[in-house]
Amino acid sequence: MCELFAMSSTVPATVNYSLERIARHGGLTHANRDGWGIGYFEGRDVRLIKEPAPASDSPWVRFIAERELESHCVIAHVRWATQGGATLENTHPFERELAGRRHVFAHNGSLDDVEHTLPFESDRFRPIGDTDSEHAFCVLLQQLEPLRYGATEPPPLEARLETVASFAAEARLLGSANFLYSDGEVLFAHGHRRRYEEGGRMTEPRPPGLHMLSRRCAGASPEVDCDGLTVSVPKQDVALLASVPLTEDPWVALPEGVVVALKAGREVARIGP
Repeated sequence: MCELFAMSSTVPATVNYSLERIARHGGLTHANRDGWGIGYFEGRDVRLIKEPAPASDSPWVRFIAERELESHCVIAHVRWATQGGATLENTHPFERELAGRRHVFAHNGSLDDVEHTLPFESDRFRPIGDTDSEHAFCVLLQQLEPLRYGATEPPPLEARLETVASFAAEARLLGSANFLYSDGEVLFAHGHRRRYEEGGRMTEPRPPGLHMLSRRCAGASPEVDCDGLTVSVPKQDVALLASVPLTEDPWVALPEGVVVALKAGREVARIGP
């Protein structure tokens, strides 16, 4: 089963520790060997690194760790292919431009017959690969476009959250619809159902589909280490999202069907149970 991971923080931080853990899920301890990717937002753009190969022995993962790339918003994905081959165009996260800023999306699950159930209403966004996930992302952007992103400011949070939640409700009718999405300002996460590896076999989809860990990192020195995040200032808020808990810390399962919005390391809104 695919693995999702994301981070939102007050100021840029690295995610090397958590990246190593999710990389082990990408081929070393789990069956997710079909690709991986990670996106680091920098303002309205994103630094996206991905490849259609196991993350557990990837030189790119080691490169990222050595360079200690930082960001205030990170989205990562480790893939177990269920639709579409193990190719670069089918590797998550996916990104597109809308209103002069990059938008990034990663999905865990299967959306049956999404091409016919959620058809495109314009030619503005089209998939490059042949996954249900990328098709769904293009549909989401199609629904967000009427909100009219400004030249410098995105639409009101409430409008974006309602649109993402409406899209999530449509996706839930088609199958497992756990996803992460960000426009660089706010990180949105939808928890639904996922398969779990138990006794060498995969279970039927069941909640929870995502877990969240919120932390306030504090220290007297100008650099501290908090749950593997290298923090360059004494204090900041950090929120982590993952398919399964990555540490022994008190991760909280997201209720089935909830959509949360995170900004600067804090939950700022949610819709759902």
